[in-house]
Amino acid sequence: MPQAERPSSPMEQLIETLDLERLEENLFRGGSPQVGWQRVFGGQVIAQALMAAQRTATLDRFVHSLHAYFLLPGDPKVPIIYQVERLRDGSSFTTRRVTAIQHGKAIFAMSASFQLEEPGFDHQTAIPEIKQPAELMSEQQFQEMFLAHAPEMVKRYWGQKRPVEIRPVNLVHYVSKEKLKPEQQIWVRTTGTVPDDRHYQAAVLAYLSDMTLLDTSLYPHGTTIFDPAIQAASIDHAMWFHRPCALDDWLLYSQDSPSASGARGMTRGSLYTRSGTLVASVAQEGLIRKRADA
Repeated sequence: MPQAERPSSPMEQLIETLDLERLEENLFRGGSPQVGWQRVFGGQVIAQALMAAQRTATLDRFVHSLHAYFLLPGDPKVPIIYQVERLRDGSSFTTRRVTAIQHGKAIFAMSASFQLEEPGFDHQTAIPEIKQPAELMSEQQFQEMFLAHAPEMVKRYWGQKRPVEIRPVNLVHYVSKEKLKPEQQIWVRTTGTVPDDRHYQAAVLAYLSDMTLLDTSLYPHGTTIFDPAIQAASIDHAMWFHRPCALDDWLLYSQDSPSASGARGMTRGSLYTRSGTLVASVAQEGLIRKRADA
């Protein structure tokens, strides 16, 4: 009797979504895992768009920055077409523009810049001194203690198996309406092996960079993106890749929100290896408004 195929792990599913189908020279198609969400996770679209751009650049050039706008919610039931425009191929830098299309409309637009590796000045900010991952509650422990009485949206988010494990340093935000400082420290790590390929590693890093950011801007207001009375959505996303990272251990995602106004919240993030190397910096602005019918 033939053996049943082993179901793919969340990380294997993510890597599969990043392996885009090439339709034409500058045209790619990507799918979405069917996990029951009504819209495509923004980090997935960023990562797939980055993979499309990387596949039009020479292998000796690596992404150093990207700037993106979310235009429309993505539909997880249909493929996403990624159209790459080759803006520049210089002696040191390569620039690409990517448009993601569904149902005949642009849902996402991104510019990305790539560079040949070269030596130069080197400095970075220091990693915050906080508790290590082993000192914190695991996702499974958090689920066992808090999910039974949590709102349905929180249950769905935290109860789902994901390619990235999240271990917040402070859990107050998830279990109370206390108004907190607009900052948080979160340990993150992939739940499976990432290919030994800097293009995949950069794409996975871009994927996880979209996790938890917008929520930080709601800390001072005693609410979360899971509150049914809150309408929340990412508007734009920028990322700078400072140093390569194999993604084989925990990363610290240090976040702060310097401002919220005009129904928008802005958050900054820094990603460090456990040894203290600054891997990437992130900035995102998102819609945060109370629903009219709330």
